[in-house]
Amino acid sequence: MTDGPPQLPQSRYGRQGMPPATRRRVAFALGVLVLAAGVVLALIAYQRFEGNDVEGAIATYQVVDNQTVSVTISVTRKNPSQPVHCIVRARSHDGDETGRREILVPPSQAATVQVTTLVKSYKRPFVGDVYGCGTDVPGYLVAA
Repeated sequence: MTDGPPQLPQSRYGRQGMPPATRRRVAFALGVLVLAAGVVLALIAYQRFEGNDVEGAIATYQVVDNQTVSVTISVTRKNPSQPVHCIVRARSHDGDETGRREILVPPSQAATVQVTTLVKSYKRPFVGDVYGCGTDVPGYLVAA
């Protein structure tokens, strides 16, 4: 009798694989390596895409007449000393965008400010909302 698994002829079956204990260690090491790489990638992605520098949210709206809606938005910035622009719009009852206006939100002391504007519509407006805000202020919005 011999100790351990039987030795198979190498010419017929090729060389034998790693012992089970070694295979477990290699599998564990690869698993740890893959997990560490995933954590590193998640951290890099979080730092790169961790949120917007500016966010706009609808505060209130009021239909003024058949062609106008008053829209008040709350604008939150990471850097309140930076001017931003927002696009607000009027939408009809069927959901179509029927009017749009770009507004400049000037620098301020507070991180969150509210801005009210009127948006003209070519159909009766049903709702006013904010399409989005950004830090790349177009030249035509900057006060001369």
